[in-house]
This record gives sequence, C-alpha cells and structure tokens, in this order.
Amino acid sequence: MSNIKNIRERLRMTQAALAVAVGVTQSAIAHYENERRKPGLEECRKIVAAFNSHGAGVTLDEVFPPADALSAA
Repeated sequence: MSNIKNIRERLRMTQAALAVAVGVTQSAIAHYENERRKPGLEECRKIVAAFNSHGAGVTLDEVFPPADALSAA
C-alpha cells in the first residue's frame, strides 16, 4: 500500500498536477493510488520529488512503505 493519495490530498495537489510533475498520465496516478498498478522505481522517485517540491518533506519509504513495515504496523 502506498501513501500517494493521502500525501497528494494533504498538499492539495490534483492527480493531473502530480501526473505532469512525474511525466505520466492522470489515469496512471489514479491506478497507482488505487493499487491497480505499481509505479516503477523511477516513477516512485519522481513522485517523491514532486511531493517534496511542494513542501511535503517525505522520503521514499514514507510514500511507499516497505512490505515488512506494513505487516509490523
């Protein structure tokens, strides 16, 4: 599970704005948020960078928690 949607909404960013920043389509962002698809490592890095450029101050692990962190929670 990722935190893309939660962070994006906290930043008041639209899916379309995030898509432009990452270089993907708005529907790709929707698929990532709903976990129908998983972004590749490069897209993950671009998502984190886009969030940070909007003041989020997040890490890759905060946006995309490791599987073992999810099971420990």
